[in-house]
Amino acid sequence: MVAFKDQIHTDIKLKPNNGPCISAHKSLLAARSEIFKNILSSDNWKAQPTDTDTITLSELSTEELESLLEFLYTGDLPADKFKNHVYALCAAADKYEIPYLQESCERYMLNSLNASNALDVLDISILYPKKKLKETTLNFIVRNMKSIVSSQKYEEFASSNPHLCVEVSRAFVEAKF
Repeated sequence: MVAFKDQIHTDIKLKPNNGPCISAHKSLLAARSEIFKNILSSDNWKAQPTDTDTITLSELSTEELESLLEFLYTGDLPADKFKNHVYALCAAADKYEIPYLQESCERYMLNSLNASNALDVLDISILYPKKKLKETTLNFIVRNMKSIVSSQKYEEFASSNPHLCVEVSRAFVEAKF
């Protein structure tokens, strides 16, 4: 982590969607992510070496990218950073094939599941090959159906996720019979 914070011997820059580039180490990115490993090992990447190698991560804000890098360097994040960025980190873990981050995000979401975030967790659960997050969230929604389904958030969720609303309805019916 010291090498990252102090920018010691960095050899790549990562560009978020809203701010300056953040320096990192290719070897760490390649070791932690299969996708970064493939990018950095590709013939196209090797054919154009420069002093300012940059990868753009336009789906991440500066804070989200900093949190991703902190996790990659340390294997953990403070709870407040998970709370603020868990959905973006989850999507990044899926996109860049970072299994340990996926597991950590899943664990955080399961431990913090409540009526106000259940629909968000259900929405992101489709990124997980394991069914535990989705099943646990569906069961939670069914147990708290009245408060969740009667909210304004559910109406917005239903318009953008009709397939998940069908699954919620089916889970509710199955639980009642």
